[in-house]
Amino acid sequence: MLMFEHGHKKITSSYLQPTFRAEGPIKPSSAYQQGTFSCVGSTDSLSIMSFTGKYELQSQENFEPFMKAIGLPDEQIQKGKDLKSISEIVQDGNKFKVTVTTGSKVLHNEFTIGEECEMELLTGEKVKAIVQMEGNNRLVANLKGLKSVTELSGDTIISTLTMGDLTYKRISKRI
Repeated sequence: MLMFEHGHKKITSSYLQPTFRAEGPIKPSSAYQQGTFSCVGSTDSLSIMSFTGKYELQSQENFEPFMKAIGLPDEQIQKGKDLKSISEIVQDGNKFKVTVTTGSKVLHNEFTIGEECEMELLTGEKVKAIVQMEGNNRLVANLKGLKSVTELSGDTIISTLTMGDLTYKRISKRI
């Protein structure tokens, strides 16, 4: 139990911890100097942000030129450019299930971070890929000449597909 005065009030708390100050200079331990130290403690604060949720497309950049470049037929491009797609992500630790519904087209992919998987592209083609986690909020994969980056920021997912110098960007919000 710790008690201190604040103005005219006395405050007691079992949650407050006293602060200690070292007398004199602090010297590194011999283990630190030799480079043989280890860190002991919890890694709970380094947890991965949860991608789980449903997200609705809010905006997109370079849709038509990118879809033409990957070989999507003009008819599909015209149908898809004004549709608001819904992405549903289910995350269980390092395992992900992603379903993107655009009109009547449904794209479904499942993967585990760091393991090879088969993924379906927008064109319907299936390719092998490995999805990696960067930091605690970014999924990165290389899919047959395409680089896919999906970043979670609060309730917003920013998905970027890059092929050569052409980039397609989608911004979706959690619903």
